[in-house]
Amino acid sequence: MVIVDDLKALDKQQRAAFVASFLGWALDAFDYFLLTFILKDIATEFRVETEVMATAITLTLVARPFGALVFGRMADRFGRRPVLMLNVALYSVLAAASAFSPNLIILFALRFLFGFAMGGEWGIGASLALESIPVKSRGVISGILQEGYPVGFFLASLANLALPHIGWRGMLLLSAIPALLILYIRRNVPESPAWKAERDAGGHRKSFLATMKGHWPLALYAVVMMTPFNFFSHGSQDLYATFLRVQHNFDNKTVTALTLVLNVGAVGGGLIFGALSQKIGRRRAIVMAALLALPIIPLWAFSTTPVMLGLGAFLIQIAVQGAWGVVPAHLNELSPPEARGAFPGFVYQIGNLIAASNATIQGAIAKANNHNYALALASTVAVVAVVLSVVVWFGPDKTGVEFGKADGEGAKPDGALA
Repeated sequence: MVIVDDLKALDKQQRAAFVASFLGWALDAFDYFLLTFILKDIATEFRVETEVMATAITLTLVARPFGALVFGRMADRFGRRPVLMLNVALYSVLAAASAFSPNLIILFALRFLFGFAMGGEWGIGASLALESIPVKSRGVISGILQEGYPVGFFLASLANLALPHIGWRGMLLLSAIPALLILYIRRNVPESPAWKAERDAGGHRKSFLATMKGHWPLALYAVVMMTPFNFFSHGSQDLYATFLRVQHNFDNKTVTALTLVLNVGAVGGGLIFGALSQKIGRRRAIVMAALLALPIIPLWAFSTTPVMLGLGAFLIQIAVQGAWGVVPAHLNELSPPEARGAFPGFVYQIGNLIAASNATIQGAIAKANNHNYALALASTVAVVAVVLSVVVWFGPDKTGVEFGKADGEGAKPDGALA
C-alpha cells in the first residue's frame, strides 16, 4: 500500500517532524471545534440567540491571518521548531482561558486572541514536515497532515460526550491538553533542513516585502484560491452540530455519533486525494474532489433520518477534505523558498479572513428561513465547490518541485502564474 510504504520510508527524524506537525494541527483543530459543540449552551447562559454565538467563530477566523504573518515571519527568521512550540503554548493557554469568561465580551476577545495564535500553526507545521521528507512522499504526507484537522474534530466530538457532565466551561478547559505536545517537539523534532540551507544562504535576513518582490501576482492568486477553500470546509463543518441540534433536535449522543462519522470520511478523503495528487498533479486532484461534492449535497443536507444524514456527512467530507488534503503540498510547492514559513499560512489565513463571515452568513440564512440550516449549508457548499474548481483549474501547479534548490527546479510545471 502506497501510504504505508511512504510512511515506512521516513527516517526517525523525518517521522518525528511529521508527527509533530500532524499533532499540532489536530490539537489546534480540537481546541477550535470544542466551541462549535457548545454554542447553544453558551447562548443559553448568556441569554442570547444561538446565532449570536457565531460571532465567536468569526472573530477566531478574522485573527488567524495576522498570526500567520507574524509567526510565519518568525519561523522564517528563527526556525520552524521553536516558533511551532510557541504557537502550541499560546493557543492552548488562550483557548483554555475562555472557560473563565464572565461575559460575552471577554469570551469574544479571548477567542480572537486564540485565533491569532492558531493562525501561525498550520503554515509552520506544514513547512517543517514537508521540508523534511522526500519529494516522492509529499502527496501522501500532505493528505495525512491536513487530516489532522478532522482528527481534531473527531477528538472534539468524543469530548462532547462529557458535555452533560462538565458543562461548557469544563469543555473549554480541555483546551489545555495540546500544551503537552511541546514536550514531544522539544525532545524529538529537529529543525527543517531546508530552512537551515536557506539560513546559511542568508535568505532569512530579508524582510517579508523584499522576499515577496515579484511574487505578488502569485500571492493574490493563492488568496483567491484559499477563499473558496475556506468556505468549503467551514461551510460544511462549523454549524453542522448546530444544524443537528436545532433543526433536527437530536440529542447529544446522536450529534456526537454523526460528527464522528463525518470525520472518518474526512480522513479517508484526505488520504485518497493526497496520494492521488502525487500521480495526477495537485490541480487535477483538487478539482476532482471539489466537483464530487455536488451530487452528494442533497443527501448530506436534506436527509431526515440519522442513518441517511450520517451517510451524507461521510461522503461530503470525502470530497471536502479530499480537496483539502492536497493543500499543504500545493501551497508549499507554490511558495517562494525563502518565505515558506510565512507564505502558505499567510495566504491560507487571508482566505480564511475573507471566509470568516461564513458562520454569520449561514446563521442569517437559517434564521431568515425559519432556522433552516439545511438550506444554509447546502447553498454555501454548492456555490463554493463550483467556484473553487474554476479557480484551481486555471491556476498553476508545481507538483514535485525540489525544496532547498532554486525555485522551480525539479518541478513539473502546469500553469503560468509564478
